[in-house]
Amino acid sequence: MVRRMSPVIAIAALALSRAMAGQSSPDTTEAHCAAAKAAAGAEHMNLYNRFAEVCGGQQPSAAGAQPRRGGPPPQAVWHHDPVRVFDNLYFIGTKEHSSWAVQTSDGLIVIDALFDYAVRDEVVDGLRALGVSPATMKYLIISHGHADHHGGAKFLQDEFGPRVVMGRQDWDLVEQNKTTPIPKRDMIAADGQKITLGDTTLTLYATPGHTAGTFSVVIPVRDNGRPHVLATWGGTAVGRTTSPEAIRDYINSAIRYREVLGKLGVGGIVSNHTAYDNSLKKLEALNARRPNEPHPYLVGAESVRRYLTVAEELGRAALALPRSR
Repeated sequence: MVRRMSPVIAIAALALSRAMAGQSSPDTTEAHCAAAKAAAGAEHMNLYNRFAEVCGGQQPSAAGAQPRRGGPPPQAVWHHDPVRVFDNLYFIGTKEHSSWAVQTSDGLIVIDALFDYAVRDEVVDGLRALGVSPATMKYLIISHGHADHHGGAKFLQDEFGPRVVMGRQDWDLVEQNKTTPIPKRDMIAADGQKITLGDTTLTLYATPGHTAGTFSVVIPVRDNGRPHVLATWGGTAVGRTTSPEAIRDYINSAIRYREVLGKLGVGGIVSNHTAYDNSLKKLEALNARRPNEPHPYLVGAESVRRYLTVAEELGRAALALPRSR
């Protein structure tokens, strides 16, 4: 007797095989969500859940760190202690938003500046708590022009004078938002641009979609002296209100960046939101890590590839949603 596979199992099996092969699924929201979930596994489920409005499910908690009427939330809600993640990379973010500082032989390169209410506590005081002077900050790279990532840029620019780097379209976006301190327009990021400071070179890649000027960064890191390559994913969400053109950009960004990172042998990917790369758990694991144990952020090239496959398939799921005319 031959048993036929149920339609649900068949869709899941097809989605899994396509996701693992880096191929897109049949062009329906349901099929793309299934492919994204299959590629996510348990490891990238928070990234999948970020698209709850598209695929259903529960969106990761925002840790209460969004601004509210009457002022910012209490510090206890969003504060996180700084952590040395690699020999030359520091986490200086909040419970919800990540800021990363790259230590070079000639000063610091910081990626993202958080909300304006958190920048002094997390970035400035965080660096000092790690024994690092914020005055050595030479570059500040902003992943995209939303206030939870650029809000503290003006403060850092005024206090320490780093060159501020952002995509051209997102400089325009930042300057339109009159509710958040606006930094003085400085460097325009370019696709493939290399920023070298001392002994370290970071490479910027245009990954539009979340915003038109989103950029992601490839970072050389060291773990107990051993070299590795890490990457950021500069902007995550698209959904029902995102234009089809922007969603297509997002899909193409995920596909292209996945190929780039594969060729570079990138062994870990981090987000500017702690939920989407499981940073809170990874930072805890890092603090408890014993000598010779694996590094929690070095998840391997296959995991990095699946992360961007999840992003691609979720973008396709959003694009396939029915839209009112």
